[in-house]
Amino acid sequence: MTFYWTTTTLLLSATVLVVAAICCWISWKRSGYGRSVGLLELLRFALVFLAVLTLNQPELTQEFKPQERPTLVVLYDTSGSMKTQDVVDPLQPAAVPKTRLKTVESLTGVVGTDENPELPELWKPATKNLDVVFEPFSSEMSTPSKGTDIDLALSKTIERHGNLRGVVLLSDGDWNTGNTPSAAATDLRMKNIPIYTVGIGSEERLPDVELASMDAPTFGIAGKTLRIPFQVLSWLPRDREIKITLSGTRGQNIEKTIRVPGMGQVRDTINWFPEKVGEYDLTIKIPVDDGEINPENNELKFPITIKSETLKVLVVESYPRWEYRYLRNALERDPGVDVNCLLFHPDLDDVGGGRGYIEEFPSEKDLFEYDVVFLGDVGIEPKQLNLEHVEHLRQLVRNHAGGLVFLPGFRGKQSTLLTTELEELYPVITDAAVPKGYGSPHASRFTLTESGRRSLLTRLEMEERENERVWKNLPGFQWYAGALRAKIGGQVLAVHETESSRFGRVPLIVTRTSGTGKVLFMGTDGAWRWRKGVEDLYHYRFWGQVVRWMAYQRNMSQGESMRLFYSPDRPEADNVLTLNANVMSTSGEPLRNGTVITQITSPSGQTDALTLAPAGEDSWGLFTGTFVPEEGGQYELVTKCVETGAQLETTIAVQGLERERIGEPARYDVLKEIATVSRGRLVSTSEIEDLVNEIADLPEPEPIIRRFRLWSHPAWGGVLIVLLSVFWIGRKLAGLA
Repeated sequence: MTFYWTTTTLLLSATVLVVAAICCWISWKRSGYGRSVGLLELLRFALVFLAVLTLNQPELTQEFKPQERPTLVVLYDTSGSMKTQDVVDPLQPAAVPKTRLKTVESLTGVVGTDENPELPELWKPATKNLDVVFEPFSSEMSTPSKGTDIDLALSKTIERHGNLRGVVLLSDGDWNTGNTPSAAATDLRMKNIPIYTVGIGSEERLPDVELASMDAPTFGIAGKTLRIPFQVLSWLPRDREIKITLSGTRGQNIEKTIRVPGMGQVRDTINWFPEKVGEYDLTIKIPVDDGEINPENNELKFPITIKSETLKVLVVESYPRWEYRYLRNALERDPGVDVNCLLFHPDLDDVGGGRGYIEEFPSEKDLFEYDVVFLGDVGIEPKQLNLEHVEHLRQLVRNHAGGLVFLPGFRGKQSTLLTTELEELYPVITDAAVPKGYGSPHASRFTLTESGRRSLLTRLEMEERENERVWKNLPGFQWYAGALRAKIGGQVLAVHETESSRFGRVPLIVTRTSGTGKVLFMGTDGAWRWRKGVEDLYHYRFWGQVVRWMAYQRNMSQGESMRLFYSPDRPEADNVLTLNANVMSTSGEPLRNGTVITQITSPSGQTDALTLAPAGEDSWGLFTGTFVPEEGGQYELVTKCVETGAQLETTIAVQGLERERIGEPARYDVLKEIATVSRGRLVSTSEIEDLVNEIADLPEPEPIIRRFRLWSHPAWGGVLIVLLSVFWIGRKLAGLA
């Protein structure tokens, strides 16, 4: 038994006991040395003694010594990033760098998948007092080497080894799955188990050229140029001329030469003109430079579907202005577009007529067949649009992935639409004081914003510099709408060259996503002037790009009574993928309620069922649901509607998420944090021999001591209360007050 006493408590205790003993003896003497009183006074002294004992905090201690030998666990990283070839021998700096994995093998004696290697001489000093165990780690993903989970490796080490003396962690520190490693490091610190981290790899990025990304669409159109954006990163000290090659086109390879600045990056596009429909597996690659150390990141592969095209477009206008006439001509001459027009001519008793004209605004069922609708200078008034038409247009955009283009005019008819449900779709805030906009005798020009310079919608020429030159030299316009600013979520592609509102430059071309569809605002009626000197080149190109951009999602996959589209357009593993299905009833109307189920088969063969729920009471025919793809590759989807029996099969290509990127710098900051938290330290590979000797000389850990605190235990208090009760009952029985 041990006590936690101080000089003060010891003196106080001795004084109390002496005084108590004297008082008890006097009381017993006064009673004539009666037996009963003597027993009561003895009990009184015992109670005082126990109280004094409690004051000095008595504890029972028990010592435990581990029966097994202590263990030193050497965790070594086998994830994909360990293939990076950047470990330079300080004794031979001119030699070819080794991979991080080869460096680990030389330190542990492990080769390949050998988990029971012969113990290298390096670790034998530690075997005098320790059992040295080597354990590989990476992650618990379906392909473990594609991730690094340091926290999980440390946590499992704690569970597997009871008498753990220390942990040596051989890694580049590139953790990318699981919890932060500092959590497990804290647990080890609480157990007085240090973690010694050994940094493998270089903290500096070695010379390399990487084809970092490409953003190709999931499908293209036969007979239409397909632009494939890509990004090249360079960690070489000097500028390089690099040839980009696109193969898999079932024809000659397509090549393009770009100039990449030293220690810089380039974003560009490569163009492909697919002539036939079908499934293609394209490859975009760059040559391996003599100065780079990692040739494995110079190539990207992606699948794409080439389809034939028939897009349905509706143009609604109130007056046959020049913008309307040339827009109609541009769409009619596009072989992939089927265009209808509805002209509310103010000087006619009836609507305009002729080839491609319709006599009235389409019904709900017919309207939903259109991919894109152009609204010209029209509004809510007799012989034009009504509130029912407005609601159908809203449903087309929000729930059926349709596109809506606002083309205001100098008559200001569109201002009446801003008092209806279409106001939430309108991508700009307008000036109510000038519903008819502004006119000028002098021509004004567009100025592209940063978003506009990057957008494929405003790409009138392939080269970025040439494209900017074209926009600066386009014929000007003499009227523009009174837009103040873009709404939240809107993307401004072009602004007025000189005119501003209190919010900044006047927006002229603005895009915005609304629900599942897209809207575009063109704030001038002078795009038809772009034909000056070049005929239909830029005017046709721009509106053709707008129509296809807006109709892109609607045409991902469709059948006779069902359409399936998804977001984002280029899904990635471990990111949420939203599936949207437009389902029609047997009568051709949007299905308001029903059971729509999508069966999803992953590239590895695992099958899951996802029930798509109705998007809402006002979302006609739209069913939606989400899932998270866990791996990259081709997913097979079969969507069925129980009520109608309709079925639609489609394939979605999911990009794999590359967590383990070869060539990335080692993260010594992570390793240092782990070591600091656990009271270990970070060392380099050249210092590992000294580290082993240091571990070998560690003192024996102190035995585990278990303490039983008598003074604070409820049973101790219970004993005191029982004895006090016996004492007072005894006094009553003895006739004492």
